[in-house]
Amino acid sequence: MPLTKSQKAAEIDELVSLIKGAPIVYLTDFAGLSVKQATALRNQFREQGVQYRVVKNTLLKRAMDQVGGFSELYDHLNGPTAVALSTEPATAARVIKSFTAAENVERPELKAAYVDGAIFGTGSLDVLAALKSRQEIIGDIAGLLLAPITSVVGALTGVGATLAGAVRTISEREG
Repeated sequence: MPLTKSQKAAEIDELVSLIKGAPIVYLTDFAGLSVKQATALRNQFREQGVQYRVVKNTLLKRAMDQVGGFSELYDHLNGPTAVALSTEPATAARVIKSFTAAENVERPELKAAYVDGAIFGTGSLDVLAALKSRQEIIGDIAGLLLAPITSVVGALTGVGATLAGAVRTISEREG
């Protein structure tokens, strides 16, 4: 049964809201998955905080038009399409990789991904899965900033221990 104009408008509004709330957009081809596999995939995405839904290409295109900046993805809006929306660039790719490996299937297949203004094509799933999350990057930066401080503290502690040992040795000799 086709959607009414009001249902289409509501779907577009919901997609606009989802796209604005999750700046990472993956377009996937899910054709060929069984109902059981599709349900398992949705559950894995949900557990990782990724919105995943089957969409009509025309409605998604209209939503992307309203948000702006997604014109490079329009060529990939053909055939069966499901969209994965996330705030972390690698999460959806990691879910897809683990799912395809565990289920021994080729789908869902990445059509394209929009990550912070960059477009990644079909063969980019491994690259996307290897990206670090924002938390990992922040942790790396904090580690780099703290490394010199720990080196200084370690050096000062070492010098203090050496000095204390020397004073103890001298006092034992005199005593």
